[in-house]
Amino acid sequence: MCGIVGYAGRGKCAAKCVYEGLLRLEYRGYDSAGISVLDGGKITTVKRSGRVCQLESAAGGMSGGIAIGHTRWATHGAPSDTNAHPHNYGAFSVVHNGIIENYAELKEELAEGGRLCISETDSEVIALLIDSLYSGDALAAVAAAAARLKGSFALAVLCRDFEGFIAVRHKSPVAIGECDGAFFAASDVPALPAEAENVYFLEDGDIAAVTYDGIAFYDFGLNAQRRESCRIPRGQFTADKGGYVHYMAKEIEEDARTIRDTAEAFLRSADADALGSLLTSSDEIIITGCGTAYNSGLIARRYFESALGRPVTVEIASELRYYPPPVGKNTLVIAISQSGETADTVEAVHKLREGGASVIAVTNCGYSAITRIAHAVVPVCAGAEICVAATKSYMGQLAALYLISRCTGDVRAAAKELTDVAEKIPSVISDDANADCFSDMCAESFAVFFLGRGADYDAAVEASLKLKEVSYIFSDAYPSGELKHGTLALVDESTLSVFIICQPETANKCLSAVHEVLCRGGRAAVLTSVPEAAEELGKYLPVWKLPKVSPRLAPFLSAAALQRVAYLTAVRLGRNPDKPRNLAKSVTVE
Repeated sequence: MCGIVGYAGRGKCAAKCVYEGLLRLEYRGYDSAGISVLDGGKITTVKRSGRVCQLESAAGGMSGGIAIGHTRWATHGAPSDTNAHPHNYGAFSVVHNGIIENYAELKEELAEGGRLCISETDSEVIALLIDSLYSGDALAAVAAAAARLKGSFALAVLCRDFEGFIAVRHKSPVAIGECDGAFFAASDVPALPAEAENVYFLEDGDIAAVTYDGIAFYDFGLNAQRRESCRIPRGQFTADKGGYVHYMAKEIEEDARTIRDTAEAFLRSADADALGSLLTSSDEIIITGCGTAYNSGLIARRYFESALGRPVTVEIASELRYYPPPVGKNTLVIAISQSGETADTVEAVHKLREGGASVIAVTNCGYSAITRIAHAVVPVCAGAEICVAATKSYMGQLAALYLISRCTGDVRAAAKELTDVAEKIPSVISDDANADCFSDMCAESFAVFFLGRGADYDAAVEASLKLKEVSYIFSDAYPSGELKHGTLALVDESTLSVFIICQPETANKCLSAVHEVLCRGGRAAVLTSVPEAAEELGKYLPVWKLPKVSPRLAPFLSAAALQRVAYLTAVRLGRNPDKPRNLAKSVTVE
């Protein structure tokens, strides 16, 4: 989940360009950061523990037209100046995103030859290994080293004898953009300059030699490869806060726009007949993803079961990749990933496709690893999502999944339903009185439990994840009916139970569960679109009355409300909701 950046351009401003790229890429990790600059055959490096901004003054004093940089999410070794990238040895400086699984044996082998690591990282061995293989040809040394590495890695490498940088991809993303005669490499598109004219995406096993004059592509055997550039919609580059204090606040405000744009893109470009054929020809459907993407699949399961009249399973991708069920040509896999590069999801889908399954990818990045595996791709039109906690991308995933499930019927009617729901979201997230009340109650609680039935329980799972991600308050989600089966033991005056009641057929059962909490001294709050529930419970506790919508689409509204609550809770507690501790976006390592 670290971020790497590379730059080659005539002039002396490479360090500044890399620094700006790292700022745009910091959502991938913010434990430490560093920059190396090549100038006149000399490599100069600065690296610091902490945020990228620690490098600003140093970067301003570094001169040279070629540079690499790194912002770190620690996997091996605590955040520190020593463990920060770049790692230098001999003629080389290296930045790395990924995990080297055979680093211990390589480290031992290199030590026997007198090359000793000084950091605790798995990444430092890459610099030592490349230098051990170097005999005057930097590209050959990098290729030979890459062939020996096991695990996942995206690399940017400087050599004091090579006027450029070398980028490598194996199971971790690298994009290279061309802008005003300069070349800029990064782990994610938002880190590239908005003016980038052409963008190249490295394939697994690619090496790119980037100089002032252009890019040459090779495989690990140094056989020349051809890669076509593509143009990326400018919205993918938009990474400014737009006047908001935090990205999370801005991106919640974009929930409604994301739903509308996703629906419009689906009607404009998706092949509904082909998607419908995949649905009807399948004997089984497996939905998979990680984190928020998995949570969107929980709700989507109900969409598909309702439309197709048969069971659908939802699997956590990090489990599915190691314990895949038997599949065949009549298995359909729907894979969900915001970045399209989520390592566990990509690997799980690889295995299932090899078993004969068909694959539909639902992703915010139409040029990612998962799109190259899929038989069909359905876009999520969220644009750049910078906050680590997913908000608008969750809404886009729900919208895309709902539309896929309706491909055997009237898709345009389904899109109209989504547009109608989107129109109600602004009034929900602008309801400051209720949002403030709920967030105050959360901030005062030792633990928060989210409860609901049916699709409301599925929405509760995501609400719990959002709160714990950004506020660090312990939270969990339960079906309301499970209170009596153990959960009530956790309820006291220090806990808050948030009930989601938007399914009329089980509203009365949920009312009973609320009273079970209250009579045991617990605190409770309710979100509901059921008028009778609002009237009854409003006599006893805070009730946030949501606009009336179809129960199957109610999670769009409850999610918007509880995203806002999570955000405000984090702010009240002095947390940075954009960069929660220990987390990073785009989970490209295991």
